Amino acid sequence: MTYASTGQRSAESRVSPIFLALAGTFVAAGLALATGWGNDRFGIFLFVVAGWMVSLCLHEYAHARTALAGGDITVGMKGYLTLNPLKYGHVVMSFVLPVVFVLMGGIGLPGGAVYIERDRISGRLKHSLISAAGPLVNAAFGVLLLVAVSQGWFDNPDVPAHYDGQELGFSPLPAALGFLAYLQVTAAVLNLLPVPGLDGYGIIEPWLSLKTRRAIAPYAPYGMLLLFALVWQSQVGQWLYDFTMGIFDLFGADSHYATVGRLLFSFWKTY
Repeated sequence: MTYASTGQRSAESRVSPIFLALAGTFVAAGLALATGWGNDRFGIFLFVVAGWMVSLCLHEYAHARTALAGGDITVGMKGYLTLNPLKYGHVVMSFVLPVVFVLMGGIGLPGGAVYIERDRISGRLKHSLISAAGPLVNAAFGVLLLVAVSQGWFDNPDVPAHYDGQELGFSPLPAALGFLAYLQVTAAVLNLLPVPGLDGYGIIEPWLSLKTRRAIAPYAPYGMLLLFALVWQSQVGQWLYDFTMGIFDLFGADSHYATVGRLLFSFWKTY
């Protein structure tokens, strides 16, 4: 058995400059919105997209870190602990498509892209926790944002949002926070559904019989796309929206912020 040196372990967990750039963009866009600098709509776009990308990185990092604790020592060598999205096993499925989904319809749906060597991990509970770790990051991020909106932490009447040359009567940053919270909540809810290919199925899969797992396995690559199609084209999307708005109400957060934030996010559209 070989052991990684301290220097090698440090390199394997060093934060990627790409992630730092995303986090920096997120913070800079938030400061611009808070102070009224620049264009509101483009600022909200940058803030939400950068924040969403940061959450995707943290989502995958949580999977990898939990797998490391469970016994898969290969995650560091694969670069999964650096928060670098380019190190993911499938950048398109885990990083590009979720961003495209946000641009198209405002739906938060992370994809799975860290390949865990499950044979190194013993115990069904550990396998379930690895799958649950990612959605729990989205849930925690969503709760933090909802609390920020409900408590009015970033409300600033002196810096009103604008749309089509008109003041909207509230600050742009809470609207951006509201929309980003909507994305995090939908991501957590959808990804916890027991659909093959999503983390919700990964949570229950270790507890299923081998025969059942083998029967379901061929459909796993299509689970996320099928779910997105259902949400985009059917009543399922309305159910998801209503459920998410119910969570906003539960935290005392005004869902109007999410609605207007989503409207202003699409800066390239005119209404």
